[in-house]
Amino acid sequence: MPELTRHEPAEPQNSVEGGNGILVIRGSGNCRSWNNIRYKTGLSARNVGATRLSMNVATIPPGGVAYAHIHVGFELMLYILEGRVRHEYGPNLEHILENEAGDFIYIEPGVPHEVFNMSQTEPVVAVVARSDASEWENIAPFARPQARPKV
Repeated sequence: MPELTRHEPAEPQNSVEGGNGILVIRGSGNCRSWNNIRYKTGLSARNVGATRLSMNVATIPPGGVAYAHIHVGFELMLYILEGRVRHEYGPNLEHILENEAGDFIYIEPGVPHEVFNMSQTEPVVAVVARSDASEWENIAPFARPQARPKV
């Protein structure tokens, strides 16, 4: 199974503005990557002190795959801004669901899933919201089950 790698700068590239209960990070380019997904700097415990939420924008490049993983103990919601994506999910990654721009997606905690950009020429871009302020610390790799021999 491919290794899930994380590449994060030591400090967010965007400064936090505001105060007195409202904090802002201005739009940015992609600055981090994890498991073949590129992320814009978003909001999390690390930069705004969030305690239960994180949010950012994720891009899966053309033909890209976010290898099988599980969100441990947190919910995730996505809104697809651009592109088409396929989720293979379930205990044996036996279920398939396709989504496109304009779709909302909810993923329960602990559901194994692998994500595929269905285009070889266009990226998938999505807003990602998590009920985990730490963003990636509670994501675990999931070993894709071996194909069963045909009988």
